[in-house]
Amino acid sequence: MDTIDTIMKNMVNLRIHIAPVGFEIDRIIIPATEQKADKVWLIAHDNVSEDKAVKYRENIVKQLEKNGIKTEIAYANRLRLFPIIKVVTEIIIKERKNEIYINVASGSKIHSIGCMMACMMFDDREKIHPFYAQAEKYPEYDGTLQQTYGVAEIHPLPTYRIGTPKPELIDAIRIIKNAGGRIQKKQMAEEAEKSKIIIVNARKQNFTQARFASLDKNIVQPLVDTWGFVEVEKIGRNRWLKLTDDGNYASEFLL
Repeated sequence: MDTIDTIMKNMVNLRIHIAPVGFEIDRIIIPATEQKADKVWLIAHDNVSEDKAVKYRENIVKQLEKNGIKTEIAYANRLRLFPIIKVVTEIIIKERKNEIYINVASGSKIHSIGCMMACMMFDDREKIHPFYAQAEKYPEYDGTLQQTYGVAEIHPLPTYRIGTPKPELIDAIRIIKNAGGRIQKKQMAEEAEKSKIIIVNARKQNFTQARFASLDKNIVQPLVDTWGFVEVEKIGRNRWLKLTDDGNYASEFLL
């Protein structure tokens, strides 16, 4: 039988913390405890055998559990920005109905940037609260204990919207990516119509031409000119759509 506390938590939004794991302990434990977090998502390095922060994570989990705070683990390459953005974005989407607090001080600089960029990708950011936990003491780090001690102050951070492509453009990037990063324009037109990311209203005799026109106007032009995610190559009589380097990078967290 549910307790009153459980029933109340089901009725209100939970307080969710997201914290990359580096060589900090207090900067995760203290904010989560003071802000009465219900759950903390810990972002760990995806290569466990190379992760030097495992003992820190285990310590954090134990301390949080003693304080009645649940934990879940997500994994991302700590050395690559876009996988970090992707995993934080996925957690935010999963916890969207709750109040979400993102700790940008507990991991590396790449973690911090990735966390902030993930926050900025959402139109509705009312329930997304990035913060910086300012440490109280910064002793010389000897590689065995945590880098800092205590939390002097928790600073809320503002979020600003950064643009992301419309859903149909993301679907188009997915089609090109699934084709190996390069697809013949004729095939792209067929796939785009099949996936309903373009709508063609034309008679049979003009259908192919109208489909190309719709693809160019609604998909190719914005991906090439506005976003720089795709380039057009001409090989013989055929035209190919190819993801640029920026397109490949964007696909890592958009798809």
